[in-house]
Amino acid sequence: MREYSARRRPRRGAHRGGRAALAVVAAAFLIAGAGPVAAHGEAAPGSSRHEDAGEESHELMESLDSFNEPRLSPADQVAPGAYAAAWSHIKNMPVRSGAWSEVTTSPYDEDALHYRDQSASNSGSGTGHSSGRIAALATDPTHRGVLYAGAAGGGVFRSTDDGKTWTPIADGLPALSVGALAVAPDGALWLATGEATTASDNYLGSGVYRLAAPVTGTFGENDKVGAAELDSASVHTLTFDEAAGYVFAASSHGVFRRPLSAGQSTAWTKVLAPCAGVGISGVGCGVDSHYADIADDIAVQPGSGGKKLLANVAWRGGADYNGFYYSSDAGTTWRRANPTGAINPAEIGNAAFAYAADGSRLYVSMESPKLLNKAVRSGVSSVLAGVYVSRSGDANGPFKQIATSSMLSASGSAMKITEMGSGYQPGSQAWYDQVIAVDPSDPYHVYLGLEEMFESRDAGATWKAIGRYWNFGMSCFSYDAAANSCDGDVMHSDQHALAFSQWQGGTPQVYVGNDGGAYARPTTQTSDGWRNLNESGTLRNLQYCSVRAGKLPDGSGEAVWGGLQDNGVSLLAPKGATYQGQQLNPNGEMVAPFGGDGGDQLVNADNGCQTVGEYVDLALQITDNCGFTASDNGAEDVITDIAPGDPGARFIAPFAADETDPNGLWVAGGQYVWGNTKTWRSTSGADWTRLYDLGAGRSASAVASRHHVTWAAWCGPCSKNDGTFGRGIATNYGGGWHQVALPAAFPNRYVSGATIDPSDASGKTVYAIVNGFSRHWNEGPGAGYGHVWKTADGGATWTDISGDTAAADSFPDAPANSALVTKDGTLVVATDLGVFTSSTAGPGHWARLGTGLPTSPAVYLSPSPDGSQVYVATHGRGIWRTPAP
Repeated sequence: MREYSARRRPRRGAHRGGRAALAVVAAAFLIAGAGPVAAHGEAAPGSSRHEDAGEESHELMESLDSFNEPRLSPADQVAPGAYAAAWSHIKNMPVRSGAWSEVTTSPYDEDALHYRDQSASNSGSGTGHSSGRIAALATDPTHRGVLYAGAAGGGVFRSTDDGKTWTPIADGLPALSVGALAVAPDGALWLATGEATTASDNYLGSGVYRLAAPVTGTFGENDKVGAAELDSASVHTLTFDEAAGYVFAASSHGVFRRPLSAGQSTAWTKVLAPCAGVGISGVGCGVDSHYADIADDIAVQPGSGGKKLLANVAWRGGADYNGFYYSSDAGTTWRRANPTGAINPAEIGNAAFAYAADGSRLYVSMESPKLLNKAVRSGVSSVLAGVYVSRSGDANGPFKQIATSSMLSASGSAMKITEMGSGYQPGSQAWYDQVIAVDPSDPYHVYLGLEEMFESRDAGATWKAIGRYWNFGMSCFSYDAAANSCDGDVMHSDQHALAFSQWQGGTPQVYVGNDGGAYARPTTQTSDGWRNLNESGTLRNLQYCSVRAGKLPDGSGEAVWGGLQDNGVSLLAPKGATYQGQQLNPNGEMVAPFGGDGGDQLVNADNGCQTVGEYVDLALQITDNCGFTASDNGAEDVITDIAPGDPGARFIAPFAADETDPNGLWVAGGQYVWGNTKTWRSTSGADWTRLYDLGAGRSASAVASRHHVTWAAWCGPCSKNDGTFGRGIATNYGGGWHQVALPAAFPNRYVSGATIDPSDASGKTVYAIVNGFSRHWNEGPGAGYGHVWKTADGGATWTDISGDTAAADSFPDAPANSALVTKDGTLVVATDLGVFTSSTAGPGHWARLGTGLPTSPAVYLSPSPDGSQVYVATHGRGIWRTPAP
C-alpha cells in the first residue's frame, strides 16, 4: 500500500490455499513496522526481502520511500521555501493553450461482482465504493450537514449534504497535500498542508491557510497564515486554545504557536523542539536531523482555562527525545512527563491523545519503537504498545492499560490469528494508522482507529470491532453472494481521522477518514453498518501511480487503466462497453480487477482489455479479458502471475513495451534489466530474460525502449545523506550494454524518467528527467538546477535543456516525474506542480501545458491510443487528459 502507501495490503489471492496459505502471506507481506533508525527501507545485510518475514516489514518503509526518495535524495530533506519559489516562478510562465478535463469522474466500486479473480482481486471483501486517503476531517459547528475532508494529496473537499456529494475547495493552492483541518472558534476553516501520517516528511506542504467563509468560499494563496516557518514541513494536528488565544501546530519540525488575534502575516513561533532546546533544555536527540523534533499530536485539556497542553514528540523508530511533554502556561514553557502506571516512558513512540469533553479523562493510543525495531528483525505481529487512560486527565498518570493488540483481535476483528494468520494483528502499523477520539457527549464512549475501527462504550473495559479490515477468512464469508452472511461492518483499512457532528437538532454522527475515503454513522448506533461517503464518486481524491489506455474492440471507446495507492488497479470503460460478449460497465462505474497496491501499468493500445498490472516490487500480472469473471460467485482465475522475480526491484518498479514493437518486446527493471519477447503470450515469470545487471544495491528507476534500443536509469543507494547516494543511466545503444558517463554538472539526484526521441530511429537521442529540488533547497552533495537533460549521441555528451533560471520560460525547479514526446515531436514533462511542455521558442524554453489541472503531483504521462490526447495520472486528484500539443 501506499506508494506511496504505508504497507502492502494483502490481496484476496492469499486465500486460495486456505488459512495456512493466508498465514504465510500475512506474515510475509504485512508485518508491521517501518524501518526505523536505519536508512529508508533498506534490507538487512544478507537477508532476502521476499523470503524472510522480518525483512518483509521493510516493505512498509519501501512503499513510503518510493514517493519520498525521488523528491528528497540525496539529502533527505527540503529547505523551507522550495515550493513557494517554484510556484512563484510557475505563475509567471507562459501557458500553452488547451484545457485539462477530468477522466475519473465515476464512482469507484472495489466490490464489483464480476471482477473477482481468485488470485489478484479484493472484490468481495466488503469495502464497496472507495476514494483515496483522507488524512483529516472537520465538521462545521453552525451549519448542519457541512463537513470538510482533507485528502492526502488532493486538497480539501466540502460537503453541504452530510457527505452525499463533495466539491473541491483548495485547488488554487501550490500544495494539495493535507495534514490537518480545524474549524476555529470564529468559524474559519484552517488548513495545514503537508500530510503527516508517517510522522516524518512524507508529502511536504506550503504552510497553513485560513478560509474565513468556508461554507461558501474556496482557499486561495492569499489565505496563507504566517511566513515560511511551516513550508516544506508536514503538520499532523492543528489545535485551538480559545481561552488562551492561541492556535498550535504539531509538525515534523516541532510544535509551533501563533496568537489567534495576530495579523495574517505574523510568523509562527516554535515553542517546543526538544532536540533544538526550544521550550525545554537538557533533552538529548539520538537521531540525525531528519528525524528530530517530530511532533505527532497536541491537545488542550478542557477545563484548564487554556493553560494545560499535552504534546507527543517522538520518532517512530525511537529517539532520546521521545516522550510526552506538558505545559501549564499555554505553551510558553514545557516539561517532560514521567508517566506512571501502565505506560513505560522508555517505550513511548508515535501517540494519539483524546481528552473527554470535560477534561476528566485522558485516553492515549501508543506505538512502541521497541516492538517496531523488533518487528524489523524478527517479524513481530503488532507494534501497538497499547491503549491507556489517565482517569484524572493528568499527563503523568497514573495510566491504566485498557487495550492490547490481542484484546482488540478478539473483539470481532478480521485480523484475528484464526482469521488472518499470526503475522498481522491489530496495531501492525500503529506508527502510521492511529487515531483516537472521545464522544463529546459521553466520556466513556471511545473510538479507536488502527487498521480497523474499534469502539468502547465503557471507557475501555470492553471493545468491539465496528469497522473490519474485510470479510475474507471469516466464517460468514462465501464467494457465493447468496451464501454470504457477513454484516456491513467493513470499511476500507487504515484509519487516520475522526470527527463528530455538533449540529443542533440532528442525530450526532461520527465521521471516519481512512485510506479508502470517508464513512459515517450515528454515535448512538449499536447495529452493524456504515454510510459510505464515497458512493457518489464526487470525493475524487484517488492517488494514482500510473495511467494507460487502449481501444476497445467493440468500438465503444477506450479502456483507461491506472495503478493506485492501496486501492488496486482501476478500470474505466464506457458505460455499455462489451468485450467477448460481456458487459464491462453496466453501472457506469469504475471497477478494480486487481487488488492491493497498483504500480506501473501496460495496456495494448489496440485492445484495451489486454493489460499487465504491477502489484509492487515488479510483481507483474497479465489478463486478456479486462479481468472479467463471468461466474456470479467469482470462482475464476483470469489474471496470471508473470513476475520475473527480481531481487532488488523498487516498490513501484518500471516496465514498458518497446514503442516501435509493443508486441515483440517488453522491458522491465529491478536490479536487472529484463526482456520479454513473448509479450501478450506470456504465461509465467520464466518468459523474462535477464539482459543486464545494474549492480548489487542498484535498482532501476525508469526504463524505455524503441527499435529494441533500451535505456535504464537507476539509483543505489537510493536515499543516503552521507554522500553515498548513487544514480546513473545504462543502455544497450551501440550494440552492448554499458553504463553511460554522466557529466560533472549532471545533478546528483534521482533520475525518474528516460524518454527516447521518436524522431531519431537510432535510439541515441534521449531525455533524462531529474526529480527533487536544486541544491539551493536540497542541501547535500551534488549540484545543478536542471530537471530535463538531453543526449543526441548515445550518452557521450549531455545538455541541460531546462533553460536559464532567470528566464520566465525556464523549467520550474520542482520535482519532475515523467515525460513523453507527442506524435508531432513535442516534449511534455509532468512535475509535482503541474505539466509543462517545450515551447515553440526552441530548446530551453517552456510553457505550462493547459489550464484547469489541480496541483496534485502529476506523476505519470501516457498518450491516448491514437496519440491525439495526453493522459496524466495525479497522486491525489485522479486521471486527467488534454489534447496533445
